[in-house]
Amino acid sequence: MISFASRRLWVLLASIVASLALWLSLAGSANAHEEYVVDQEQDVTVVEFLGDALSDPFVVGPLVAGAIGVLAVVVAYLYVQPVQQDIGAFRAAMVEYTEYVPWLLRISFGIPLIGAGFSGYFITPALEIELRILQVALGFLLLFGFATRVVALVTLVVYVVGAVLYPIMLLQLEMVGGLATLALVGSGKPSADHVFQRLAGTPGTMYGRLDVVHDLVQQGQTWIQPYERFFPTVARVGLGVTFIYLGVSQKILRPGIALEVVDHYDLTGVIPVAPELWVLGAGLTETALGVALILGLFTRASAATAITMFALTLFALPDDPVLAHVALFGMASVLLIGGSGPLALDNRIETITSAVRQDREDVSDTAV
Repeated sequence: MISFASRRLWVLLASIVASLALWLSLAGSANAHEEYVVDQEQDVTVVEFLGDALSDPFVVGPLVAGAIGVLAVVVAYLYVQPVQQDIGAFRAAMVEYTEYVPWLLRISFGIPLIGAGFSGYFITPALEIELRILQVALGFLLLFGFATRVVALVTLVVYVVGAVLYPIMLLQLEMVGGLATLALVGSGKPSADHVFQRLAGTPGTMYGRLDVVHDLVQQGQTWIQPYERFFPTVARVGLGVTFIYLGVSQKILRPGIALEVVDHYDLTGVIPVAPELWVLGAGLTETALGVALILGLFTRASAATAITMFALTLFALPDDPVLAHVALFGMASVLLIGGSGPLALDNRIETITSAVRQDREDVSDTAV
């Protein structure tokens, strides 16, 4: 049986969906650029691009060599298992930051929403629609940590409705995984939610007598608490899907826009290789990184690689909007802290490598 409070929440969400759909439909024409840094693309089809790239040994050769090199490094690492003490110390240090994950996510999604509202675009810089009050309000609520789980779900609904009406918003696909993760972990502390819950839960306070939602919040927290441990799983799947989408749809399947970016920044002058290698290499790298994240394969190393890629992109592309990448930085940082979580290949690999280390130690002790 659905409680009266739950029905009211569903009615509120349905009203928001309907209102937002109408609002966006009446917002007028949107100036939706294909990418954040270029306004046009070269006239080349996917078939032409792949035909030229895959028939060029100076494109295929480096790609194959790079893949073999990465595979060799992974195999060597698993066999030798170097710097295990360092890795253990790093993991222990990261665990100490777990309590700050909600705060990190609130900042990572609250600030871009506020920036989008004041800058005159709707979530993605590629969609110039004026929704200042809505985005600024949602952003500030997330920053202050007020009704965080509800606000995260409302923001997620806003994004999904917007993406249905304007598919260009899929450029910010990380909103889905990030907001779902935030709805799972809640507000944490410091947050307004923590302060109000403490006031409401303290006997004898005036606020406690006025607060009518404290019991409902407590019930919700009790229900969701067993699932909070899955936050790394939700975050890595969300970030992984985002990487795959950007790598495949924005580079491999749209080579014209990617080639234009290479030409716009004269990237072939930075590293003198074929433009096709730049595009195909970037697309395949992002796709491979996304697959690794979804599978939970070397999650912290993948997250560190992602952060490095974001940083290099910001330095290499000076006119790329920084706010558009803050959420990506935040999600990668969450994975750096939380690791792979449940349902990940990392757990299986750790079991195998631990057994191998134990066997080596036993052999060494026997030899001594």
